[in-house]
Formats: sequence, structure tokens, C-alpha cells
Amino acid sequence: MAFHEIRFPDNISRGARGGPERRTQIVELASGDEERNASWANSRRRYDVAYGIRRADDLAAVVAFFEARNGRLHGFRFKDWGDHKSCLPSGTPSATDQVIGTGDGTMTAFQLVKHYASGTQTWTRTITKPVAGTVRIALDGNAQSSGWSVDTTTGVITFGTALGSGVVITAGFEFDVPVRFDSDALDVTLDLERLGSFTSIPLLEIRR
Repeated sequence: MAFHEIRFPDNISRGARGGPERRTQIVELASGDEERNASWANSRRRYDVAYGIRRADDLAAVVAFFEARNGRLHGFRFKDWGDHKSCLPSGTPSATDQVIGTGDGTMTAFQLVKHYASGTQTWTRTITKPVAGTVRIALDGNAQSSGWSVDTTTGVITFGTALGSGVVITAGFEFDVPVRFDSDALDVTLDLERLGSFTSIPLLEIRR
């Protein structure tokens, strides 16, 4: 299997449905109380892109994309229009959006992450597919236009020299979700005008 660094068509993904899911085990006790346990430490995103198909050309594009990925075999990029930035969807990413690490005098590589906070609780998501040309980096709040590079296939930021101890590294970026088709078959329904439609085209986030 391989990962194809190509994005699913934006005009179709814009109309998709889906979002994060988690796996929780719930045991109901005889007393009526319950015990809950998280089977997954991290969430996984699932989408259905059939809702984004509006024209016959869209249908043809999905078929071509599906065939080129060999169904479920190869992964690809997907833009989640509700969550594709280091800031709010209505904002513009800035170099101070997300804390991605702190210098210790020896480390030169840092993984892009996004923090989701509500109240006192925070969950940190690893970002592996930043969009080329969108990444911004700051050290202690000062934007840096050079001295670093980004691997857009892994989301790793690498500095030319180790950062001093205590230096706070922040980043801003746009990102895609690594996904694959979650079916090896496309169920096409032909309507009277022969435009065609899909009942469901499921995509599943790839976690590694």
C-alpha cells in the first residue's frame, strides 16, 4: 500500500458529511449505574462524500479518483471544510496559533499539532498533512521566515540548529486529513436523466 499525496476534489468534499468518532465501552451495572472506558486514546474521522456530488462530471471525477487509488488500497488527502486550519475556520492562520514544542538545546525536529480545548480539558491532535505554503513558525512569539523547513508529508518541522532551552515554538497552518476509501465498491444508481448518483461513498481517516 502507499499514500498518494493528492487531495480529493475540493468541490465535492465541500458538500461531504462526517467528522470525528471515538470508541467508548459502557457497562451498565445492576444498580443502574454505569462504567465508561475509552477504547481509543484518539479520535478518528469518518466522512461520506456522496452528498457532495451535484453533477454528472462530479460523478465521473469520483469514479476516476476511486480507480486511481485502487479502492481502499491507497490513501490520499481530504479537506475537512469544518476543521482544516490551526485557527478557527473563519480566521487566517498565524505563526502563534499552536504551541508545538519547547527548545531544550538539542532537539531540532518538532511535530505539528493542534490543541482542542474546552474548559480545563485539552486533547492534542497530531497533524501529518500540512498544506504546502501555509505553514508559519514563530519562536517566543517572533515570526521566523527562515532557519526551518517543513516536511508536508509528515508534518515535521526541522530547524537548522538546535533551539535554546525554554524557547517556545508555535505554528500556524492549514492541513488535510489522511484518508482512504472505506469500501472497495462504488454503488452507482442511474436516474432517469442518466446523470447517476451514489448512495454512499465512505472515507475513513488513516491513523498510524
